[in-house]
Amino acid sequence: MRLIKITERLLAAIPLMIGVAVVVFIFMRLTPGDPVDVMMGQGGAVSEGEVERLRAEFNLDKPIHEQLLLFLGGLARGDMGNSFSRQLPVAKLIGERLPATIELALGAMFFALLIAFPIGILSAVKQNSTVDRVSMGTAFLGISMPSFWLGIVLIMLFSVRLRWLPVQGRIDYDAGLQTVTGFYVLDSLLTGNMAALRSSIRHLILPSIALGAGVAAIVARVLRSSLLEALRSDYVKLARAKGASENRVVMKHALRNALIPTVTVVGLQVGVLLGGNMIIETVFGWPGLGRLVVDSIFNRDFPLVQGAVLVYAFTFIIANLAVDVLYTFLNPKIEM
Repeated sequence: MRLIKITERLLAAIPLMIGVAVVVFIFMRLTPGDPVDVMMGQGGAVSEGEVERLRAEFNLDKPIHEQLLLFLGGLARGDMGNSFSRQLPVAKLIGERLPATIELALGAMFFALLIAFPIGILSAVKQNSTVDRVSMGTAFLGISMPSFWLGIVLIMLFSVRLRWLPVQGRIDYDAGLQTVTGFYVLDSLLTGNMAALRSSIRHLILPSIALGAGVAAIVARVLRSSLLEALRSDYVKLARAKGASENRVVMKHALRNALIPTVTVVGLQVGVLLGGNMIIETVFGWPGLGRLVVDSIFNRDFPLVQGAVLVYAFTFIIANLAVDVLYTFLNPKIEM
């Protein structure tokens, strides 16, 4: 039954994806600037015939409704088109950059949950104490700080001044890593390259902290609020009346129900981490999808931007679906 529901949700997402594709297509065409003009500026003097040839090659000489139909027809065949600026299939370019973005998002989420769960639980258990006030004040500071500003501060402190961690990139050039999956940490473990593992983790630390700090603050505050509400419920009072220890009451009875709204926030933040890390990737020179999109926007590379946005939209859909599936495990009474 759960598999049928998941399949139905995925099929229902198809019209949404088509709508996103149409909106992105239209907005990209409304963006000032012409891709051919940008390419002419990069390549020097170009004849009028060459300009017309490029416009015909990119289908920019056709009416916008014909361009849209060609774009949607390509998507139906699984073809996102070719990049204007790089002259390579969009799917290939996204596939090459996506592992770096996913690895950074996972690193940021790992850091966020590692910080948020202990702080959220401790703040709820010790409500209105000094620990609670300091923790929530720090969380508020984490929400308020722009991630790019935090990233620059981290670079100045740990890379420039202390020289503990690298400034940019994913791995040292001399690490000698044999790429298997594109995820450098995983590839290091699969190939047994401990030097590459240390290097990839060192490169991952600062951007993960900069990207995950805001997420940690949000999750900690939501978890605290949900856990406080659960601790006031009747079933928790009953568990205490039966003589259950406070740790058992908190971890087994209250936390399970408090996780339901927390999982919602975490699921949404997964999509945010994958789709909103463009600035962080630029600050840290991280060769991921976000940085590729930024470059593509400046180059007016319509197919590449459209393909990346579709990947981001699909990520949000999958994240929301995963949250709904987790609900059914945390509370079997909830149906998808």
